[in-house]
Amino acid sequence: MFQPRFDASGLVSCVATDAKTGDVLMVAHMNEEALRRTIETGDAWYYSRSRKALWRKGESSGQVQRVLEMRTDCDQDAVWIKVEQQGAACHTGRRSCFYRAVTKGEGNKMRLTLVDAHRLFDPADVYGAKA
Repeated sequence: MFQPRFDASGLVSCVATDAKTGDVLMVAHMNEEALRRTIETGDAWYYSRSRKALWRKGESSGQVQRVLEMRTDCDQDAVWIKVEQQGAACHTGRRSCFYRAVTKGEGNKMRLTLVDAHRLFDPADVYGAKA
């Protein structure tokens, strides 16, 4: 039986990947209501820890995630959804939230290198000044 194990804050981690390419698009959290709505509607719903609010992916931006498959891990404390992504997954306007590669620089100092970082939309146009 599907019996998700929510953490002390009432959340499970959710990894969203592109159903066609397998690329990781984002990692977010779901509370019980977000998980229920995702299952019922087929749209990805999440819980924002910073805003302490439920949100449907794309409700502000139009960058909707349609869930094609949902899986849970062996402990049922994490969820993986394979989605059909409309536009960008990242609030920065990029296709994926994982657009920075960790690489070694001079003296083995770790640095970030942009990869697949092209913006599909301008966050200021979609979210306003708060972006």
